[in-house]
Amino acid sequence: MLLDAENIHKKFQSGDGFIEVLKGASLQLEKGDLSILSGQSGSGKSTFLYILAGLIKPDSGDIRFDGESINEFRLEKLDIFRNSKIGFVFQMHHLMPDFTAVENVMIPALIKGISRDQSYKRARELLSDLSIFHRIDHYPNQLSGGEQQRAAVARALINSPELLLADEPTGNLDKENADSLIKLFTKLVDTTGVGVLIATHNPDLAKTGKKLFRLSEGRIMT
Repeated sequence: MLLDAENIHKKFQSGDGFIEVLKGASLQLEKGDLSILSGQSGSGKSTFLYILAGLIKPDSGDIRFDGESINEFRLEKLDIFRNSKIGFVFQMHHLMPDFTAVENVMIPALIKGISRDQSYKRARELLSDLSIFHRIDHYPNQLSGGEQQRAAVARALINSPELLLADEPTGNLDKENADSLIKLFTKLVDTTGVGVLIATHNPDLAKTGKKLFRLSEGRIMT
């Protein structure tokens, strides 16, 4: 078992009260599986992904990664976990505007302590694998939406994570680029063995997963 999330609860303050977004959501992920987390907009998919990645804490429940509870990680270990074990692709690419594509991809590797030469080599390889090598020295505002998202995927993969989480990765893409990105995720699973969980309300993307989890009323329906 790569990741086991059990009975996750999360609420947020809204005015004088609270909105309970997750009400005991649970799922299990295996390495080498392409899984889909579906649900309507506002159902809590992004919140759940952020919790799985250790980016925000649940109010209650447990998340075990390779048998270890990430809830018990101290800050330094949590930072290492988020940078090395998890790759995260945001809906908005969040590329840094003053850095080129290859420089953006290098950042997590440099943070990990990998040398600049090795980080650069690995970033170039990934951008080549993702078919945007010809754009490595371009800045984000010089890239198309599909190219920006591919650069973001490369950045998420540079430290060879065991699990890749993607939050509505096709949400801002046209159908052609969305279809291309779907094929890319399928290829990644087949060639690298990484586990992938994609949160989406795209019905075409939802059909591609080996496992389909549906988030409804704060809980996972399978």
